Amino acid sequence: MSLQRLIDRALADTPPGRSVWVALSGGLDSSLLLTLAAASAHRHPRPLRALHVHHGLQPAADDFERHCRRLCSRFGVPLHVERISVDLAAGQGLEGAAREARYSVFARRVSPGETLWLAQHLNDQAETFLLAALRGSGVRGLAGMTACRDWQNRWLERPLLDIARSTLEAEAEQQGLTWVEDPSNDDETLDRNFLRHAVMPLLASRWPHIGEALSRSAALAGEADTLLAQLAELDLERLGGNPARLMLDGLAGLSDARRRSLVRHCCERLCLPLPPARRLETLLAQLGAGEDAEVRVAWPDAEARVWRRHLYLLTPPEPLPADWQAEWDGCSSLATPLGEARVSLGRVDGASVRLKVGPRQGGERLRLPGRGRRDLKRLLQELGVPPWERGRLLVVREGDTPVAMIDPVKEAWLAIAEGWVSHRESPE
Repeated sequence: MSLQRLIDRALADTPPGRSVWVALSGGLDSSLLLTLAAASAHRHPRPLRALHVHHGLQPAADDFERHCRRLCSRFGVPLHVERISVDLAAGQGLEGAAREARYSVFARRVSPGETLWLAQHLNDQAETFLLAALRGSGVRGLAGMTACRDWQNRWLERPLLDIARSTLEAEAEQQGLTWVEDPSNDDETLDRNFLRHAVMPLLASRWPHIGEALSRSAALAGEADTLLAQLAELDLERLGGNPARLMLDGLAGLSDARRRSLVRHCCERLCLPLPPARRLETLLAQLGAGEDAEVRVAWPDAEARVWRRHLYLLTPPEPLPADWQAEWDGCSSLATPLGEARVSLGRVDGASVRLKVGPRQGGERLRLPGRGRRDLKRLLQELGVPPWERGRLLVVREGDTPVAMIDPVKEAWLAIAEGWVSHRESPE
């Protein structure tokens, strides 16, 4: 199948009316992809746009932008240029930081429901497989890039992923296409460039079809990863179906490999970063801790907690300032550092009130209807409120007397004193 026919089919498979964006760097691969897409759009009309990310990492960056503008003007394709600042201090390395910055642009510019085309090809896939293997990655990393997937409610596609770079070069030459060479592609201090210029040619001299072979291995790893995800989903259903809260007794019945797979699967379901291998092993080793143990295993932007025979996976709770206080009339929405709670609170007799709201200080007691005075700490234990959520709760006082306790994030009353009433009662 010709490259033009391949792109024709990819565009025809896109639902009519859906915008298709081409990530246009200005290099050979993306310039050719845009050229083919522009021709296809005459036969299969779809809104076609190009997106260029100006990294600003080298003097040649302005040349990339000028080339992209000329190419898009030639085909009448709207071009959107985004200038970014790459955070080199984030500890990801140059390549990782630039990639994260690009994807943040993709998420910001490409709207949910639209399609984004990337120009990676078979040689890129082979390099990705080798890099993953050298990092000791599992099947998820070895699977490399997918030809198409749902990414943050956007459809991300790589229509050239099965095409060798040599085929793209021949097509570009036949069409008389021009492009801009990125000088950083020759920098062999970068891992991918070292593989591309030093390792892959050596391997190809012995195994001429190495690109196809490694790409096929990536596809098989992707198939295995899909099967593992399906198994993990079955395990999750057997453990209650809630990825944020797993029963320890159910986890104990799984092998170590299935426990690791299930935790990773749940993190993905919750859009949490995956735990590094050592953090995951630390977590699994503590699942058998005693009932009173305070188990917390954290990694960047995520953490796991063990409490009351359950494993919880969550984003670290935002702390509530210990010295925060506010006055409240009980009628208007309650503005807190954790957000606005649309709740009300008043006396049963309808008398006007002046209330103060702040975090728990310890030792508070509340007179509950039909239950007498109850210690708030014990009450939270009875209600099953996890310890890490208790520091985010607020106590409402009239003068120095506690009259209610609220979870401002859930906008839920946990306890209301005798003689007081709210239009938004706490759930059972």
